[in-house]
Amino acid sequence: MKKVIYALILPLVVLSGLVFANREIKNGPSKKLSPKPLSVAERKAELKKWEASPDGIKYKKWEASTEGKKVHASADKIRKQLNTYTNMEAVIISLSRPAASPSDYCVVVRINGDDYLLNNEPQQLQGLKVNDKIIIRSHSAGCAPKYPYLIIWGDYIERDGKIVYKRAPQKGGC
Repeated sequence: MKKVIYALILPLVVLSGLVFANREIKNGPSKKLSPKPLSVAERKAELKKWEASPDGIKYKKWEASTEGKKVHASADKIRKQLNTYTNMEAVIISLSRPAASPSDYCVVVRINGDDYLLNNEPQQLQGLKVNDKIIIRSHSAGCAPKYPYLIIWGDYIERDGKIVYKRAPQKGGC
């Protein structure tokens, strides 16, 4: 009986050894084609094409409106803090979901007299209340015609010296 089991296992071990020995280790570049970056001329052409589309026309009209100018002006006020990832002192003025907010849960905060949408997941902002003073650090903000304020994605949020939320660093990237 033992001889039969050994006779069956031995070819299996030899075969699996051969399979693993013949596998190539690929440390070189992947054979998948990644899209090459567009040249400056191609980017300009794509931008002109988008600006002529209905969405581009709508965005340009919004950008020229008083609401669009207000959002861009508020972005200019915090651009330095976004670029340098420095602290921005904010006061929470609303926890309710404003009309046309980008997600189900946005907190409206006031930084230097301007209102912004803090767009984080609800579980990331648990325990925050209206009139809480918080510290926000962010790398990114965005705007869109359907949102009344500049949208900030909080990478680091602190209240009373305690970290409420800190974004985990990207894995395998910069």
